[in-house]
Amino acid sequence: MAQQAPESDGRRTAAATRRRQREADIIAATRRLFDETGVRDAQIEQIASAVGINRAIVYRHFTGKEELFALTLVEYLDELREALADADAAGGEPADRLTRITGAFVDYGVAHPAFVDCAQTLMRRTGPELLEEMSESAVWRLGRAISTCLAVLESALEAGVDAGDFRVDDPVLLANMLYASGLGALQLARVGIQVKESAPGVPMVGQVSAEQVRDHLVASALALATR
Repeated sequence: MAQQAPESDGRRTAAATRRRQREADIIAATRRLFDETGVRDAQIEQIASAVGINRAIVYRHFTGKEELFALTLVEYLDELREALADADAAGGEPADRLTRITGAFVDYGVAHPAFVDCAQTLMRRTGPELLEEMSESAVWRLGRAISTCLAVLESALEAGVDAGDFRVDDPVLLANMLYASGLGALQLARVGIQVKESAPGVPMVGQVSAEQVRDHLVASALALATR
């Protein structure tokens, strides 16, 4: 029996490795589909076909569509964290850091509209719903991906508070609020139109550019941090 244990352990290790690779393949296929066709039109059957498996196997690896989408969002968030960290790498005054970080968030969202769709899709679910529909490990991975992104923003806010430049009671809350409102603004940049009342009861549609949205989000972040 003692001699068979290493072989048994080896089989379990190999099986776990294959499972992780299959999961990675499914997530990669989901990401490609999101980037090509968008989140709304993505179907599990298309994802399974791209990996060369059937729909049932997808559900052996993920508890459902929400978990698969959440773990695909983790891929985007990991890239976003790198973009935010790169923007913050130059250091400088807290206001300059906040400006660059906010700008990098907008630039990434404009370049990756599927990220915005995926993030907003999950935000339509309540916390209890996500906890019920996703495995504990998936929730942890999603939470970690979001928190590491927000940590870059929180660092700049806290530095501003320490320097006396910012007046922020709760940097964590403000970072979360900026992230959530930023997603909405990115959707506006994607649509590219704004609506106003040209006369009482008469709507008028105008254009809004990604640059305008970027400038507005930067100005809003600075205003909220210095109010």
